[in-house]
Amino acid sequence: MAEAEKDQTDAPAPKGRLARLRAGLGAGAVQTGAVLARWRRAIGAELRAGLTTIRLKGPGQVQFWLIALVIGIVAGLAAIGFRVSILALQELFYGVDDFTLASHLAELHWGWVVAIPILGGLAVGLILHRFTPDGRAQNLASVIEGAALRDGRVQKRVGLASTLASLITLSTGGSSGREGPVVHLGAVISSWVSNVIHADGITARDLMGCAVAAAVSASFNAPIAGALFALEVVLRHFAVHAFAPIVIASVAGTVVSRLQMGNVTEFILPVNMLGFYEELPAFTILGLLCGFVAYAMMRAIFIAEDAGDYVARITRMPKWLRPAVAGALLGGIAISYPHIIGVGYETTEAALTGNLLLWEAIVFAITKCIAVAITFAGRMGGGIFSPSLMMGALTGLAFGAVATTIFPGVSGTETLYALAGMGAVAAAVLGAPISTTLIVFELTGDWQAGIAVMVTVSLASALASRLVHRSFFLTQLERSGVHLAGGPQDYLPATISAGRLMRALGADNGPSESQLSDLVAQGVFVAPNDTLEKALPLLDKVGLLPVVRQAADGSGPEILGAVYHVDALKAYARALAETAREEHS
Repeated sequence: MAEAEKDQTDAPAPKGRLARLRAGLGAGAVQTGAVLARWRRAIGAELRAGLTTIRLKGPGQVQFWLIALVIGIVAGLAAIGFRVSILALQELFYGVDDFTLASHLAELHWGWVVAIPILGGLAVGLILHRFTPDGRAQNLASVIEGAALRDGRVQKRVGLASTLASLITLSTGGSSGREGPVVHLGAVISSWVSNVIHADGITARDLMGCAVAAAVSASFNAPIAGALFALEVVLRHFAVHAFAPIVIASVAGTVVSRLQMGNVTEFILPVNMLGFYEELPAFTILGLLCGFVAYAMMRAIFIAEDAGDYVARITRMPKWLRPAVAGALLGGIAISYPHIIGVGYETTEAALTGNLLLWEAIVFAITKCIAVAITFAGRMGGGIFSPSLMMGALTGLAFGAVATTIFPGVSGTETLYALAGMGAVAAAVLGAPISTTLIVFELTGDWQAGIAVMVTVSLASALASRLVHRSFFLTQLERSGVHLAGGPQDYLPATISAGRLMRALGADNGPSESQLSDLVAQGVFVAPNDTLEKALPLLDKVGLLPVVRQAADGSGPEILGAVYHVDALKAYARALAETAREEHS
């Protein structure tokens, strides 16, 4: 060190103005480089600390809100891109968009009406066969399952394939809606972000809520309903810590939508006023009727899916061909009833404005229900929300036509019943009375009929939830063996594996091999990957369960250890406590 200082001291001083300038610039560059290096290190440390804070503390931190804003913008752009793509492809295949599609199909040659859904179904089948494990397009039920059981994540590759399949379905004649695919696409975006920042379950779930809220808000221009939809349907709780970032993302999605599509409501309605409180009993009856209609629609879909599975099994139909067969059936129906093709906004608006006769409303509702069931049975992709809006509007219009004829002195307009019915059936199908009520208001801009809508929505939701597992999506999950409808006490055991709780054989607090061998000989044991959903009923009887795996040489089961009843109950109690803490924070 001393020699270096001596060398510097003995160095000759620069001579001349140019030499002095060069020496000064060199020293300044070194100092500037050192400052920039310190800044880079400081910024990097702050970013790492911010990501760590977000991972550990999640939405309670301001940094999280910035990520929520970015996710809201990206998910909003994705939702708008999906919607614009549907319109572009519909104009390519049919020559018009969805708002005039039904009228145009009545003039189109029947060969095209049949051929386009078949070709679309064939493309969907090939995509799903190539990129999904079961040839089935994932939907909102997969997002709900991801939030509850997969630490706020969905499968990205399968999700993108499902979105593409749904895009083709909705563009080529499938009778479903666009809300499910855009929600799933938003969940794919949030899952990618969660993996990048290594988010824990709570943070990833809230990020998923942000993406879902933005996607719904952008798709329907409904910021209030989008935020509540994410909380009510996907996260299934109203935790305060998640509210602010979800609202930020929802507003961001709406701004993106309005910049692209304009600040317009989805449907334009005549002015509706509830003139007499004497009319409220009629809306209670309509609510009960809509509950039965929603149940009938859901049951029709499940029966059609079972029938499709049966036909595919006995005919040995390839998975990739199933959507094309469904497309052929839809095309055949559309020759006589073109309103079943696509999302159905033209028919829904006709019902809301009273431009359909009573018999037309009834027949259109029945054929639409059949078409939706065929679409889902054919595994073509798409959502259920828009079809349920159409079913509700047609049901309400038909009921209103009867009510206003029988009691003309105390009845409002038929369109008021159509509006209330639209909200009631959709709420009953989704199991989301709060957010659906708000979506109906924001879709129509009609806030004057609030009492009528709330009465019908509440009764329809209460009735339908007793007839199915609370909603269409939760019933779908129940049918696939995922038990979310009963709440955390039912699904949390499925998240805890036996291997995680096992006491190893030979450990100080472990079991004796002879005791475990007796249980194995009786066939009472679990594998390391088995969960408490299977283990707890057995533990109630025997107190401990051997954990075994197949020996490498194939000689028989190899005992690894045991799960004790007390350890299983402790793990279950901790999981319940963590869930309660998240939901009430």
